[in-house]
Amino acid sequence: MVNPDLIRLLLIDGIPFIIGLVLILFIRWSIFWIDRSIRKKRQGIATINPILKSLVNWITFYAVVFFLLFYFKTSEWMFQTLFSIGDQQISVFLVVLVILILSLSQRISKLMTSYIFPTVYKRYDLDRGVQFTFDKIFHYTIMVLAAVISLSTIGIELSALTVFAGIVGVGIGFGLQNVASNFISGIIILFERPIKVGDRVLVDDIIGDVEKINMRATIIRTLDNERIIVPNSYFLEEKVINRSYGDRVMRLVLPVGVAYGSDVNQVREVLLQVAEQERLVSPTVLSKPEPFVNFVGFGDSSLDFELFVWISEPDKVIVMKSNLNFRIYNMLAEHNIEIPFPQRDLHVKSVDPEVYNHYAE
Repeated sequence: MVNPDLIRLLLIDGIPFIIGLVLILFIRWSIFWIDRSIRKKRQGIATINPILKSLVNWITFYAVVFFLLFYFKTSEWMFQTLFSIGDQQISVFLVVLVILILSLSQRISKLMTSYIFPTVYKRYDLDRGVQFTFDKIFHYTIMVLAAVISLSTIGIELSALTVFAGIVGVGIGFGLQNVASNFISGIIILFERPIKVGDRVLVDDIIGDVEKINMRATIIRTLDNERIIVPNSYFLEEKVINRSYGDRVMRLVLPVGVAYGSDVNQVREVLLQVAEQERLVSPTVLSKPEPFVNFVGFGDSSLDFELFVWISEPDKVIVMKSNLNFRIYNMLAEHNIEIPFPQRDLHVKSVDPEVYNHYAE
């Protein structure tokens, strides 16, 4: 037999609770339906504004959570002590409140860095490195403030964390030296910016683009689409070639060897013509500084030259070198200029007949 008190409890508490949740979800659905209808009439496409979608989704989530807190504010389990920190008793209500503050801060940070800040960056034409730095600083600031507010909300004095901070400091000093060094190096990198997101760098003879600067390490994407995880302290302690630092203009050096007897003046004209032809089809190749042909010297098998070409985009080094080498080969063949292969003269000395006969027998 069904308990009448249970039925009464469900009717008094359950039905209003369900009605409240349904009402919140109905409002969310109505906003999406109105936005979709307006955008369909204007553009003929039934889509939803991504900013509005994100905003309404997390407002709906927090509306449901606050409704639950308000609805169960008189329930004993909501304020029942879970554990204590010093003299402060931590209840379910305080735990939920701390989680709400932290998650709300994280969502605000994501909303700002994903939708609001990109508009500002585009307006002022800021590069990817500056954008990444601002996003990280804003996120860390928001989360630190959220943590401070959370601790203050549940009644924990920050001075009570002094002992804990001391223990953490000793741990950092002895066992976390590398972690602390990389963390501080990451902060220095974000502010001083010896490297930034989007830069092309050379690390241990490996070329890659800086993809992300985290708290402990920097992620570099190589030309083979592999990821190298480099500790932040490496960029402050070791020599790192940054091809995008300051002036992005870079010089390409293309070695060329031609056979002895070739007209060296003709070789110079052909190589300069190669650079000019490539400049006409590729804006990456610069006319200032002008291309230059360097007569290196007299090799064992060839006359050695170098073609100097300046480009404006360091991330196209491989493509430009390949294009220029194709042109150099075709132009030299067209003008009948020989590219020699290594040659060696072999001199065979005469052999004593007695030794020859001895081994012949």
